[in-house]
Amino acid sequence: MTYGFDLGDRLHERERQDLRRHLDVTERVARRTRFADDPKSGAADFGEEMVVFAANNYLGLADDGRVQRAAEQGARTVGTGAGASRLVTGDTHLHRALERDLADCKGTERALVFSSGYAANVGTIDALAPDVVFSDELNHASIIDGCRVGATETVVYDHCDAADLREQMAERASKAGDGEQWLVVTDSVFSMDGDVAPLAALCDAVDEYGAWLMVDEAHATGLFGNGGGVVQREGLSDRVDVQLGTLSKALASQGGYVAGDEELVEYLLNAARSFVFSTGLAPPAAGAAREALRIARETDQTDRLWENVETLREGLEGMGYEVLGETHILPVLVGDRVDALRLDERLRDHGVVAPAIRPPTVPEGTSRIRVAPMATHTDADLMQCLDAFETAGKEVGVL
Repeated sequence: MTYGFDLGDRLHERERQDLRRHLDVTERVARRTRFADDPKSGAADFGEEMVVFAANNYLGLADDGRVQRAAEQGARTVGTGAGASRLVTGDTHLHRALERDLADCKGTERALVFSSGYAANVGTIDALAPDVVFSDELNHASIIDGCRVGATETVVYDHCDAADLREQMAERASKAGDGEQWLVVTDSVFSMDGDVAPLAALCDAVDEYGAWLMVDEAHATGLFGNGGGVVQREGLSDRVDVQLGTLSKALASQGGYVAGDEELVEYLLNAARSFVFSTGLAPPAAGAAREALRIARETDQTDRLWENVETLREGLEGMGYEVLGETHILPVLVGDRVDALRLDERLRDHGVVAPAIRPPTVPEGTSRIRVAPMATHTDADLMQCLDAFETAGKEVGVL
């Protein structure tokens, strides 16, 4: 009798179900890159250059000289790492400056920076320890894990359906005990569907029951509402109790943040374990995020992004593809996971990187290619992408 783990069997089962993932080594972070011929070897032997439509680097700032210089300045003046938890010696003027800028952008009293968006979600829900979390069925995995860790009970409501949320809240209210604390949690822009939560209707629902609303702006920060996200765009800062997001997508850096009133932030820096017991965000990341936020707020960088989005959506739909969503994320629905993987492979053969997204990330039967344009994609990049989709789609048999 043995009590160990047979990980080989687990990997084989993932392989059998077309669910095994692999790491690809890229030459650089940019709109165009090359992949290592043999990622397992670690050798810097790269293949042909390809155009990338797979990154969340929406404004193309990860390889922007201004952002890179800000990261370098952070390293030179403060150090390459924070060295300790921010409650010990890891709190620097760069962290404070970034938090002031985020709070100003979000229209809140204060903000708190975490080492990652995942840590911000899990740590915040865990610290609030709600009796019940009402969670959109397509929320990000970090929200789901936060509910598992921090909530006494989780109630899942239908995706982007404020009416179903109200029904779930009414049912719970009919049997709730005195003094229960409720938290409603949603993404603002959903990362795999590209749609937007009905935030105003959600605000109405939480107001009716005296609950709190937490909105994850990971895929909206820097892109809507003069950089503040969908909450800012819709003028709801005073009605959303917890605004949360990442620094690693449009802001081209690393880390996460929570924005809200003074009391919320003061409580989290004392009670969120993922903040208290983690080394502070690296100063170069803080410097880069701050500069990227400035660029997003002070320039018309997003104008080119929306132009690129419209070009690709019109082109893909014109070929006959079904394109989901309403934002800068363009999910091209395929359906069968094997077809999606084959289309992913054929797109690469034609010089385009756009990943197949399959279960468990998305529901069974809804596998898709996730297309993520950048503001820095050129007209030639867009045409290469559309040509690749047309040719690859016919080769795979999905067109």
